[in-house]
Amino acid sequence: MCALSLGTPYVPPHRLLASVLDGDTTLAGIVVTELRVPRLVLALIAGACLGAVGLVLQEALRNPLAVPEMLGVSSGAALGVAAPLVLTLSLPAAVQPLLAIGGAALGGGLTLLAAGLGRSPSAVLLTGAAVAAALQAALLVLMVMADQLDLQLIYRYLLGSLSARTWDDVTGLWPWLLVAVPALVLCAPVLSVMRLGDEDAEALGVRAQRARLAALAIAVVLIAPVTAVCGPVAWVGFLAPHLARWFNPAAGAVRWLPWSAAWGAVVVVVADVPARLALAPVETPAGAWTALLGVPAGVALMRSGSRGRGRGRGRGGAARRRPAAPTDAREPLYGSRRTASGTADEFPRAGTCTEARGGEPGRGGPSGAVPPASGTAGTEDAR
Repeated sequence: MCALSLGTPYVPPHRLLASVLDGDTTLAGIVVTELRVPRLVLALIAGACLGAVGLVLQEALRNPLAVPEMLGVSSGAALGVAAPLVLTLSLPAAVQPLLAIGGAALGGGLTLLAAGLGRSPSAVLLTGAAVAAALQAALLVLMVMADQLDLQLIYRYLLGSLSARTWDDVTGLWPWLLVAVPALVLCAPVLSVMRLGDEDAEALGVRAQRARLAALAIAVVLIAPVTAVCGPVAWVGFLAPHLARWFNPAAGAVRWLPWSAAWGAVVVVVADVPARLALAPVETPAGAWTALLGVPAGVALMRSGSRGRGRGRGRGGAARRRPAAPTDAREPLYGSRRTASGTADEFPRAGTCTEARGGEPGRGGPSGAVPPASGTAGTEDAR
């Protein structure tokens, strides 16, 4: 309601439904139906895609810090869109998603090739950060080459902005979503197996290397069209999965996936309201607000999750000492050993000898010492 009502012009909440359904031809009706509603729908779709991709990457790489920004996917998609703009190449708008997908595939492919085709999750993450830095350096070179007008457009685009988006931008996402969403649903059960580790997953029939490649391919197909329309909205893929896990820590990847998509949509919609109104009439990029809100909240969620796991281990059996096993009552505390002279000397078994204050016959004398097996040696030691 805030996203649709607030702004210039202000539309009262009781007039929103009439403005959308009746096709109000006034200025308020046109602003609501042609600008604010498609912007809200685009924010929901973009946030859902980013949240789902964040969970897919974190589960596939078994690392809570795996986000599209650190794997070269978002940077590659941004490079594919910004390069024709700086190089003044006249391309139709329908080609922009293809350029974004090509750039995202380039960034993700370089990450996997440099990391040894995904053999190690940690290697993929570290190599992805290096590839992302290289692609961002290429973007900086393009920004140096751009003129002042293109520089402002690229700068706003690279931070992630939903400004001046219409229904044409929203309808361009549906073909890609029809391809990516079924693949995402089929990928969710495999992610639950991938959490066990590569060796256990392969023992259960899942090829870890191919599953990791498939996860990155799904991430490319979901992120690239969104990045082509509104730019790389930062840290949504990091915050949304942690929110999904924090509210339902006992669930698995299958149940976390829809909640991660829902939380991603909520984060983008909430961040877009101050992006549009905080410095009005100047709009700020939504990606700046998602980074400002997402990083501290994500760190706090990770800390609270680690503390909860630590308390669980403290209460559990791993940190609690097991009580000593009780001594079998049927086992005699004292046994006998036959000496060389043929007599049997009683002595306490190992671990059952206790210090005695006074001497007791057959129990080791005043000091509680155990007599040795030989009778003669025992007499000399006693002396």
